Amino acid sequence: MAKEKTGHSVESKKTKAINGVIFLLLLLLASVTVYPVVYIGFGSFKLNSELVSGGLRLLPEKFILDNYVQAWKIANFSRYTANSLMISFGVMTVSLFVSSMAGYVFSRKEFRFKSLIFNAMVMFMFINVGSAALRPLFELAVKLHMNNSLLSIILISAGSGQATYVFLIHGFMNSVPKELDEAAKMDGCSFFGIYWRVILPVLKPALASVALLSFRGGWNEYILPLIFTMTNEKLRPLTVGVVALQNAGDGAAAWNILFAGSAIAIVPIVLVYIFASRQFMGGITAGAVKG
Repeated sequence: MAKEKTGHSVESKKTKAINGVIFLLLLLLASVTVYPVVYIGFGSFKLNSELVSGGLRLLPEKFILDNYVQAWKIANFSRYTANSLMISFGVMTVSLFVSSMAGYVFSRKEFRFKSLIFNAMVMFMFINVGSAALRPLFELAVKLHMNNSLLSIILISAGSGQATYVFLIHGFMNSVPKELDEAAKMDGCSFFGIYWRVILPVLKPALASVALLSFRGGWNEYILPLIFTMTNEKLRPLTVGVVALQNAGDGAAAWNILFAGSAIAIVPIVLVYIFASRQFMGGITAGAVKG
């Protein structure tokens, strides 16, 4: 009995030691992740001279609220915010529509080369050609006369994330009993009717995850809208407009105004995550466990 208690005591100490190391690593990772956001938040209240001088001091010597006023006026934030919202909601709508239908078809429909097509799509989750694809995409948009609208940005941004979203929906769909489809079919529902009336309500947790991920992707997009809006400043989203604030100073980089603009641009996506985080985590967990 004494040996068993000693053994349990040793195992308990090892477990606590391992948990302690894991906690410290997670704390370090969280600190590295959060520090830039905190630095930008406090830096947005500093004088530009204080930022240029550098140092590790987070709190400003004096809180300057005028940085936000200047950022809002110079960057035309009202228009850029509207553009960002249009892009984000557009990407989210297209992603929800395409990924839900594709995931449903891949899970329930049998057709030739189904596995080949799905595996090829999943493969593109790990392939990123990056900026190399921008030129052909831009030339295609010019040929289709879509380069002077936000529609091209929405379609390309939505398409770049479809592999991940379809994979997520497909995994969740595999957990939905096929008896639901059969019961609806007996009641006279068509293949599309089953998708619309039965499957979509069941997919709500997964769709919430896709909605948040696609909205974030559209909101944070930078390179693509930068290229597509070079000749039309009115179409710029916040991500592109905020970077232009760096040149708002008189001969020097206006880091204070840039940080203020960045802080404003961060707020909407943080609010979206706060209100949708429960649905997002539920969808990711359900898809991972059930799929």
